[in-house]
Amino acid sequence: FRCSRALSNRFFACLLAVIPATGPADVFVRDDIITTPAYNRFSVCFEHSCEKVVTLSLSLAEWQMVISPLSAPSFSPASERGAIAAVLSNMETVVGIRTGTDQDKAGNLTGFGLPGQMDCIDESTNTTTYLTMLAETNLLKHHTIMDRSTRFGLFSLPHTTAVIRETDTNRRFAVDSWFHDNGQAPVIIDFILWKSGWNPATTNNE
Repeated sequence: FRCSRALSNRFFACLLAVIPATGPADVFVRDDIITTPAYNRFSVCFEHSCEKVVTLSLSLAEWQMVISPLSAPSFSPASERGAIAAVLSNMETVVGIRTGTDQDKAGNLTGFGLPGQMDCIDESTNTTTYLTMLAETNLLKHHTIMDRSTRFGLFSLPHTTAVIRETDTNRRFAVDSWFHDNGQAPVIIDFILWKSGWNPATTNNE
């Protein structure tokens, strides 16, 4: 798995987006990305490293369908994380139809060269946008939104994820939709484990 296209100038865009290496990645990587998103006005990135950014809106009925997993009371942080994953799956499905990203494949290599594909910069930026929409409407009771974060490997390109923090314990979790095809639930995994280089191809421990 790699953050950006192999042997492509997208690598340089991805790398620039996550420097400095010692700190968190910026939440938004382009000035035209909406930083106060709402269901009726938000940005979506795609085509690798936010080369294309569009502004979308959902109807109230669509939004209510998207957030329905969070409509029931959440009695624990773990159950809320499960609901968050379901909401993000719903959001990707609805947005995918509008943007042509419904054919986005996991990682970068499977969908290489096809339209509507996303790298980790696109995925983490969009996920952070969607999480912000949830937080701003007070749908998250056990978590707060953090800046995106990037891991660096000795033999791999940088990889960036959205991050949430469990409010009571301050434990952080990576929310990484890049590992799966569009519309599948993202991985929500302990941030320290994710930072160590975790990916579903090498372990079954999610």
